[in-house]
Amino acid sequence: MNVVQELLDRIEAGSVVNLVAYLNGLGDDDKREVARYLPVHLGERRRSGFEAEWRVHELAPLYRLAGAVCLGGAGQVASWLNRRELRPVEPEADAARVMAVLGERPEAWRRDLAQRLVRRLRPTTGSAWRRVQALENWDLAAALVIETGAEPPENDAFVSGWVLRQAERLRMYLNPVLADDRLLDHMLPRLFQAQGVADGLTWNQQWRQDDTIIGQLVEMAGTGRVPRQALLDGCVSRFLAGVDAAEAAPFVALWRRLEPEVTEIPVADFVRMLPSGSSPVVQLAVEELGRAESALTGELFAEAVQALAYRPEKKYVAVAVKWIAAASPSRGAPAVAALAPVFGVDTPGLRERAVRVAIKLAPHTAEPDRETIREAAAGLPGDLRERVASAFGAVQEIQPEAAATLTVTPLPAMAPPLASVEELAAELARPRWPEVPAQCERILAALVRLTHQDRDAVVAGLQSWWQTNWRHPFDARTYAYGISGFDEEIRFLLARCVLAVVSPADSRVLTTTLHGSSHWPSSEPTLQRFVQRRFREVMSLFERGESIPVLLATPTSPTGHVDTDTLVARMEDLGDTEPLEADFLQALLRLPRHFDPGLVVRAEKLPSRAGRRLAACLRDGGLPEPVVTWELLTFDRPEPYRESRQEAHASLTPPEGVSGQLAELWTLNPKPDYPLFSRHMVWWPPAMPSHREAVAAHVLACLPWAMDSTDGQVEVVAALAHAGGPAGLATASTIVIGMGHPRPAQRAFAADAIITLAAYADLPAADLGRAVGHLVRGDQVKLNRVTGVLDEVTSAGAHAEVWSALAEAIPLLLPGPGEKARAGLGELLKVAVRAAELAGASGEIPGLGELAAHKGSSQLLHQARRLHEVILR
Repeated sequence: MNVVQELLDRIEAGSVVNLVAYLNGLGDDDKREVARYLPVHLGERRRSGFEAEWRVHELAPLYRLAGAVCLGGAGQVASWLNRRELRPVEPEADAARVMAVLGERPEAWRRDLAQRLVRRLRPTTGSAWRRVQALENWDLAAALVIETGAEPPENDAFVSGWVLRQAERLRMYLNPVLADDRLLDHMLPRLFQAQGVADGLTWNQQWRQDDTIIGQLVEMAGTGRVPRQALLDGCVSRFLAGVDAAEAAPFVALWRRLEPEVTEIPVADFVRMLPSGSSPVVQLAVEELGRAESALTGELFAEAVQALAYRPEKKYVAVAVKWIAAASPSRGAPAVAALAPVFGVDTPGLRERAVRVAIKLAPHTAEPDRETIREAAAGLPGDLRERVASAFGAVQEIQPEAAATLTVTPLPAMAPPLASVEELAAELARPRWPEVPAQCERILAALVRLTHQDRDAVVAGLQSWWQTNWRHPFDARTYAYGISGFDEEIRFLLARCVLAVVSPADSRVLTTTLHGSSHWPSSEPTLQRFVQRRFREVMSLFERGESIPVLLATPTSPTGHVDTDTLVARMEDLGDTEPLEADFLQALLRLPRHFDPGLVVRAEKLPSRAGRRLAACLRDGGLPEPVVTWELLTFDRPEPYRESRQEAHASLTPPEGVSGQLAELWTLNPKPDYPLFSRHMVWWPPAMPSHREAVAAHVLACLPWAMDSTDGQVEVVAALAHAGGPAGLATASTIVIGMGHPRPAQRAFAADAIITLAAYADLPAADLGRAVGHLVRGDQVKLNRVTGVLDEVTSAGAHAEVWSALAEAIPLLLPGPGEKARAGLGELLKVAVRAAELAGASGEIPGLGELAAHKGSSQLLHQARRLHEVILR
């Protein structure tokens, strides 16, 4: 047996002891032969299938030993040990085994290998425990560094690996004395430079603070094992590097536990940290600079308060004002310019204190700083601006904000009809997710028309699509039981319509199977079931081998409307052929609210029964509206919640004389805490584009339950805005629900709806305000999210509408006697002030005057006073 086969047999046997004994007996020529063949063998084995690859993983420790002994150069061995399939499962045990077989290698060679392994280490991610499990070749690299005395190359992964391994040993009581670690002197200065060490430094602190690396470092600083000043200097260098809060936290903890004397505080360095340091670093800097206040000279003091005043955190801005207020005139006057940015904060108490401090220091302030204060004061409210002017000289008032002009984002243009089977096949090949109603309607219309003209040509032209998208041989059970939503999602129903043309026998089997499965009947709400019904009736038509010249309800407008003249012409094309029932009703629901009365005469000449129904509908001015009733429904939540909640809902009642499918569509009786749900609400506005309030009632029953979804359900709110018909509390409530979505991108659809309706003069602003008030009070939406949307649409030019809405909402949201003010109400009043100023509003809001009369400097009271002043002037 040759040497390579003998080696492979011993590897396969799985005995490390036998393999090492065999490797130790190999001569140089044998090792070279193994070295030539081993990588080739491993590659071939990995390509032999899953089981062979898994066996390689099991035998990785033995393959690693064979390569470590037989491969020649340090670079070759390093590459071998870093192969993905040979990563060690137990790194510490593996390191001991490999070190044992490397003993005969020259020291220079082992030092070279150590450096190569260190360089190849890569950072790991995840929790500290997961990262310590993924150290892989770190233990081997560390053992070689220790044994050879090699200077390890700079590599953050090597440092973080050392931290994690030490932290694990401290956690497991395996090596509680860090001072004895042979890599400590190498690692200490690098601790303060490497990324990814933070979680390891404080691992275990919640149980035993002294058994962390930070605790050990503090202890060693006390005994002199590590220089205390080196730790302090390292912390400062880490802070100045601008690390994030998580990376800075352990070094902040180390600094505090070292308890430096005031004389040890590097004042200038801490001042340099203030502008861009993470919050934990800035908090430490503020504390330490407060202790070393006497060392803050004039220029350093001015630099420090200026940096704090520009911080985004209000607490640090407040510290800047506090420090300037407490300073002597000689020290505070050079820092007065730091108060200028504070004039622009939206915290009234902080802003007013900054004004008081500036006025106190005005006599001692140099002219350049006085000019800075005057410029900043231009944006202050009138009373504060006048007080600054009296101390610093005339202040030029900023011109009032100019109102924006409302603009509507247009809907996408309609694509032309598909004119040929080739175009139909190309369109079917496109992805159908997410579902776009206009695209599906376009395909369905072409399929119906082309199939009626020449079914054989359609079947021939769609053979490739059939072969690609359906199983052969056909197995209906796969689609009935194996694909979720196959009998409900429109993209699947559309595909089934095409199948009914290409292979009607398969389609009939699938329909029968689905009728007997759990998917039948549809679990979707009423309106979506109506949308599905239209596709199902086309499918059934094709399964019977029949066809029809044209679909009546194919939209002619991006909103989903069907032009009345076009509908009459389509009916004329049908002649005395009766249309499909759901398609006919869908066409009536898509008629615009205004049309040429002369079309009634043409409709009256239609020979079919449906033609007579169309003529009657046109004579009546279109379909009647359902009765929409908006209400707040209260329900008690069971244990463990023990609370009552309110939900806004809208009921639908069909008018007298309406029956059949239309009565079903216009009957809705939602129940509190009994959710309806659909992921396909995008279909609903174009299904009834002239009956906006009715669609909104259906949406309102479902939308609150999609508020944690990321699949774009709030898009239906924006689509509603482009529809026609009445808009009232149901429409307003759907908009407010959309305003409460956690994701800004979803809330943007609600903002777009307000802007669109306002531009069309269709926004029910008073109803929007009532919905805001009731839904916020009922905790259906969060006030801060609603406030953000209202501020956005105010900027877009809907200021008059926002003011009308807030005039209704604010009385519902103001605290009553003995009630605590709702969080975020001050921000809402701030938006109201802006909207009222832009709209030139006047009048009174019940309860606002009483709130404005309260003493205090909170945001709520400040904005209440401002709003009260604006609307009464």
